[in-house]
Amino acid sequence: MNNVISNICCIGAGYVGGPTMAVIADRCPHIEVNVVDINKDRINLWNSSKLENLPIYEPGLDKIIKRRRNKNLFFSTDIEKQIAKADMIFISVNTPTKTKGIGAGKASNLKWIEASARQVSLFAKGHTIVVEKSTLPVRTAEVIKEILKSKEHSLKNKEESTTFEILSNPEFLSEGSAINDLENPDRVLIGGESHQAMDALSKVYKNWVPEEKILKTNIWSSELAKLTANAFLAQRVSSINSIGALCEATGADVREVAKAIGFDSRIGSKFLDAGPGFGGSCFKKDILNLVYLSEYFGLPEVASFWNSVVTLNTWHQHRISKLITKKLFGTLSGKKIVILGFAFKSNTNDTRESAAIQICKNLIEEGAYLLIHDPQVGYKQIEQDLNLRPFNKNKNKNYSEKNNEGYWEPIDTVETNFNSADAVLILTEWEEYKKINWKNVSKVMRKPSWLFDARSIIDPNKVRNTGLNFWRIGDGI
Repeated sequence: MNNVISNICCIGAGYVGGPTMAVIADRCPHIEVNVVDINKDRINLWNSSKLENLPIYEPGLDKIIKRRRNKNLFFSTDIEKQIAKADMIFISVNTPTKTKGIGAGKASNLKWIEASARQVSLFAKGHTIVVEKSTLPVRTAEVIKEILKSKEHSLKNKEESTTFEILSNPEFLSEGSAINDLENPDRVLIGGESHQAMDALSKVYKNWVPEEKILKTNIWSSELAKLTANAFLAQRVSSINSIGALCEATGADVREVAKAIGFDSRIGSKFLDAGPGFGGSCFKKDILNLVYLSEYFGLPEVASFWNSVVTLNTWHQHRISKLITKKLFGTLSGKKIVILGFAFKSNTNDTRESAAIQICKNLIEEGAYLLIHDPQVGYKQIEQDLNLRPFNKNKNKNYSEKNNEGYWEPIDTVETNFNSADAVLILTEWEEYKKINWKNVSKVMRKPSWLFDARSIIDPNKVRNTGLNFWRIGDGI
C-alpha cells in the first residue's frame, strides 16, 4: 500500500467538511482536495464569486477559499467521480439526534453515514482510506466496515481489486475560531487498526502540525474521545451557570468566583464564562448520545449524571426568560424587547441549539414583541428556528396588542430600534454590542427601562447613571 496521499475527497460540505478541507488544501498545495455534497445550493454558495456568500461564516475562511479554490480545492456535486479518484475519503456528514424509533431523543441518526459508506462502496477504486470525520457514537466504524467489506467480498477473485482501511479522525473545532483551531490545533487524534493508514493521514497533517501533537489510538478510543471532550466542556458550562444562579441569590459575583477557581492549575480558566447556556451542533447532541450509550451498556448512574448536564442547561434558559418576565412586572404582553444576538456564539452564523431560540420562544409565549438583531444570522434562519413568521406591519395593519399574542420582527441595525423599548436583552457576545452608547439608548426607551446582559459583555460603569436598570448574569450585587 502506498501511504502517500495525492487526492482527497470529502463527502459533506458543511461546518466541518468545508473549513477542514480548505485548510488541508491551503497547507498541502500538492494534494488535490474535492468537497462533494448532494445539496446543489450549498455547493453553489461555496463556488460563489462573492466570498461574503459562503454558506459558513468563519473569520479567515474567505481568504483561504480565495487562495485555493479552483487550484487544488474544488466543490462539486459529482460524488461518483470524486470518490473514484480519491486515495482518501473523509465522511463529514450530519449525524442528528434521532426523533423517532429506538433511542429517539438521544441516539444519533446514522442515516447519512450509512448512505455515504454505500456511495464509497459503489464508486471507490483501488485501495482507499476512509476517514470518519463526523461526530459519531462509539463503534460506528463497525457499520462502515461491514458495508465496505461487502464490496471487497463481491470483488474477490476478480481482476478489479478494491480494498479499504477505516480511520477515526474527530474534529475538535470551536465555531468562531475554527480556522485557528485547524491551523494551530491542540492535538490531532487518529484512531485505527492499520498503522500504514494512520501514517498516511499523519503525513498529511505533518505538513503543518508538529508530530508531537498527532496522537494515535485504537479506533474506539478515538470515537469516544470526541464525545467525552464535548461532554466535559458542556459540563463546565452548566456548572458555572449553576454557580451563577447561586451568586445572584447570595450577593456574590460569578466572574470573581470564576477568576478565583480558574487560577487553580487543576481547574484552569477556560469555559468558565457564565452565559445563557451552551449551544451549537455538538454539545447537547453528543451528551445525549453518551446518555444513550451508557443506558445501552447497562450504566444507568452514568447516564443520569450526564443527562443532568442537559437538564441544567434547559432549566437555565427558562430561568432567564422567567427572570425577565418578573422584572417587567410579571407580564410581557405588548411589551417591546430588543434582542441582541441570535447565533449560539459570536463569530459564527450557526444557530443550532442556540440558547436564544428557547429564550425568545418563551418571551413570545408571554406576549412580548421582539425586535431581533444578529449581524450574521438572516431572518429566514430565525423564522425557521422559532417556527414563526416575522410580523409584517403592511399585512397586519389591524393588529392589536390587546390580543396578548407575542410576535417578532428582524432588524438590520440596532441604533434606531430602541425607541419605546421596555428592555434590551444581550444573548450573543458580538463586539459591536459592547460599543453601544447606553446613555443615549436610555433616553428613548420606555421607563422603567431594563438592560439584561446574559453574556457579561457590558461594563457596569458604562450603565451607571444612565437611567437604565441593569441585570448581569451571575451578579448578586
